Formats: sequence, structure tokens, C-alpha cells
Amino acid sequence: MDSFPPITDQEFKQFQQFIHDMAGIYLPPVKKVLVAARLSKRLRHYHFNSYAAYFKWATDPEHAQEQQMMIDLLTTNETYFFREPEHFEFLRKEILPNWHGTAPFRAWSAVCSSGEEAYTLAMVLMDFFGERTPWEVLGSDISQRMLDIAVTGHYPITPDKMPPPAYLSRFCLRGVRSQAGSFLVDPAIRRHVQFRQINLNKELPALGSFDVIFLRNVLIYFDQGTKQRLLHRLLPLLRSGGYCFFGHAESLIGIADEWVHNVITLAAPTVYRKH
Repeated sequence: MDSFPPITDQEFKQFQQFIHDMAGIYLPPVKKVLVAARLSKRLRHYHFNSYAAYFKWATDPEHAQEQQMMIDLLTTNETYFFREPEHFEFLRKEILPNWHGTAPFRAWSAVCSSGEEAYTLAMVLMDFFGERTPWEVLGSDISQRMLDIAVTGHYPITPDKMPPPAYLSRFCLRGVRSQAGSFLVDPAIRRHVQFRQINLNKELPALGSFDVIFLRNVLIYFDQGTKQRLLHRLLPLLRSGGYCFFGHAESLIGIADEWVHNVITLAAPTVYRKH
């Protein structure tokens, strides 16, 4: 089969409802072309002649792996090292020097995609704590495909998406010969970082508590009710005095209820501190 009919509005609504139910993500109608493009290869691979036929087959309970593939394809995975660098400067200059905890310092990159944010946190923590103070980073994402990349710590050398030169030289290994054009996050960093597949739209597993939670550039994909439920799930995991980071394009104005505002207070642009 070389071609098939374009996705209809009704077919788009099926995928729209699916990703909302599974991940809490709202896909507006303008995303219909993107959905069709991302799923078209799956239709060709399995020789379906319509998006509706593929959806019916893929959502059968016997095809759980294909459901995960749909989630992977319908979620956004844009990320890079030291994205929104002001947040990491705030961590380095304001949070870490004033931290006096007795338990290991714990940071959570709650939507880590392919791992760059989690490793960025780890580099900052290694730079400040070294090995003299216990610390750890958890990276989580709904996409197993992205997590498989994250675990390797292996990335292409891409201008404007890499660690700053000082961090790159200290905490990364440049590839040579067959690995030229890529770099590997140093094992000394990677042993402090754990990755887990977690759906933030569902009940969270036992994760313990954190000093820092990065929940950046994800709220913009959720509707108001989903945003509030997500905050109610995550904020109890933040230690008293801990900080939660949101993306610079995000705001809690109009979405956070009274409970949220009684729990956290704005400490810096898109950075909130727990009471």
C-alpha cells in the first residue's frame, strides 16, 4: 500500500481522546496534520488503509506495545542541555549554597525526554557537591523510546544544544573513530542518575521526597483540570523548603487552586518554593 485517505476529523478526535486519557495531553485541532504525519509510517508498516482501522487495532489490549508507540509518537520530546539556563544558575547560586540537609540531595527531572535535563542537573550537582556529599537525580518520562536514549547518555554533537564548554570538557567524553561526531556523558555522572518510565497523569509510584523538582514545559500541554491534579500529585513529594521549576512560557496564574498557593510561593520567575 503506497497511500491511504487523509485523516478525518472523527479519526483525529479518536487519537486526541486517547492521548488525553493516557497522558493528560490536549492536542488542539491545529495538530491534526502533525498527528497524521507522525502515525502515517505505522499505517504503512502494518498495511492499514485508514487511521480508524489502525486505531481500532492498536488500542486492542493485546497490542500494548503499539499503544506505547502511539504515546511516544504523539508526545513532544524537544529538549537539550542547559535549556533555560537561568534556572540552573538559580540552582547553583541560590539553592545549593543554602542547602543544609542531612539526607542525600535529590533532584527530579519529571519530564526528562531523552535525558538532557536530568544530566544537566547532575552536572551542576557534581560541580557543586562532587563526591563529598551524597546526591542523586531521577529522570522520568512517559516515553520508553526516549528513556532508552537517556540511559545510554550518548548524544550527537549538535551546536546550541550541548553543555557549555567547561561542563563538556569535565563531564563528557568526546567520541573518536566510529563514534566521532558524538559524545558520552561520563560514567561518574551517570551513576548518580536513575531513569524510570512514569506517567504523570496516573497515580505516582513510591518515589520518596525531593529537594528540587523540574516540571518544565509540560503544563502547556494540559488542560486546567489536568494541571491542578498534576500539581496535587507532585507537590507532596517536594521537601519543605524545596523548589519546583516550571518553564518560562508557563504560569500558575489561573490554574493553581487555593491549596497550591498555600503550599508554594514564588521565589524567582517560574521558580516556586515550598513552605
